[in-house]
Amino acid sequence: MTTYLIGETTRRTGLSVDTLRYYEKIQLMPRIARDPGGRRRYDERDLSQLRFIQRAQRCNFSLTEIGELLKLRRAPETPRPQVQQLTEQKLKQIKARLDDLKRLQYELELLLNLCRSTDKGCPIIESLNSTD
Repeated sequence: MTTYLIGETTRRTGLSVDTLRYYEKIQLMPRIARDPGGRRRYDERDLSQLRFIQRAQRCNFSLTEIGELLKLRRAPETPRPQVQQLTEQKLKQIKARLDDLKRLQYELELLLNLCRSTDKGCPIIESLNSTD
């Protein structure tokens, strides 16, 4: 079985050495095998798990949520309902953030329009100073 030292693993995954060590420290990754000199040796299974973590992060799952997904990934029974519930919660959070961002976009556009249409004061600074 092919194994990779931590430097090669960083090149293959794009993750930093500190991140790889941190994932092991918080037990997101199992204890990585060591060679007789104590150097970490990552195998294909480890790389697969690291790529899974990266994809889950791109879907905006937190490290805690990713830990849950990894447990479900290893579960012998079909984890579909639990994964579906976790994903539905994540989607709900993202939709709420999008709504907040749309409100923010509208507010900033309004402030810019007010700023462009007046020669007195600065509506943007005034708005940020307000206690409302």
